[in-house]
Amino acid sequence: MKIAILSRNPKLYSTHRLVEAATGRGHEVRVLDVLRCYMDITSNRPGVHYKGEVLARFDAVIPRIGASVTFYGTAVLRQFEMMGTYPLNESVAITRSRDKLRSLQLLSRKGIGLPVTGFAHKPDDVKDLIKMVNGAPLVIKLLEGTQGIGVVLAETAKAAESVIEAFMGLKANILVQEFIKEAGGADIRCFVIGDKVVAAMKRQGKEGEFRSNLHRGGSASLIRITPEERSTAVRAAKTMGLNVAGVDLLRSNHGPVVLEVNSSPGLEGIENATSKDIAGMQIQFIEKRLAENSSAASLTKTRGRG
Repeated sequence: MKIAILSRNPKLYSTHRLVEAATGRGHEVRVLDVLRCYMDITSNRPGVHYKGEVLARFDAVIPRIGASVTFYGTAVLRQFEMMGTYPLNESVAITRSRDKLRSLQLLSRKGIGLPVTGFAHKPDDVKDLIKMVNGAPLVIKLLEGTQGIGVVLAETAKAAESVIEAFMGLKANILVQEFIKEAGGADIRCFVIGDKVVAAMKRQGKEGEFRSNLHRGGSASLIRITPEERSTAVRAAKTMGLNVAGVDLLRSNHGPVVLEVNSSPGLEGIENATSKDIAGMQIQFIEKRLAENSSAASLTKTRGRG
């Protein structure tokens, strides 16, 4: 099988592990810098060019597209899809999950637990917005932020008003969410492949830090999750349309709530915390899906002859 991995840096742990897992199972792998790909958009023969070369067809493509290049990255991925390449995660699902507001609205529509969340445009609405999310302390998030950047904990209503008004003054789009104090600065990363959680870890923020991101000095440890947490994570990934997702949950007094659904979850923290070969599981998932697609195509062809 020929597999393309869309990644800006082949030396990243996640990219390296996926290459290792795929070659270990006998597949031919090529890492492509998504920003060096360019497209021939024609109706009869769509193609992807790379550094002056016309790329041959791949059987599958694994997108590892950073948030800062979502627009161009998903356009390249869409081109591969048009060429008949199987995507581990589809371009439309990645775009859906990267839009924080849209993803929360979709999760809400499916009845999936969420922190109480508010969104407004005018500074006049700030006081009511704060009241809506059960007052201070509360969390203010930039819609475009990633890895904990642009996330602020406002301890008092006055501080919340000041921060929200400052962001609005900069024309920044923000979400305001209730602060789940009982989570104690910890969240749970559930790694979903297909229709099951294959691994889970607890991420604990460092002393005095409410954000638990590993990039911000948080620590990771193995955790046993409840059936309700497992079901919530799988439903959240399915709602986004993602085959592979990192679903971040908080344990609240009213059950698990989803913070975010990540379409390019990192492998280093969770593989080290759980000692599981999650890169290998993704390759096996692709193998299974391609085998199923091939069987379905053969069956359709046979029926057509009959």
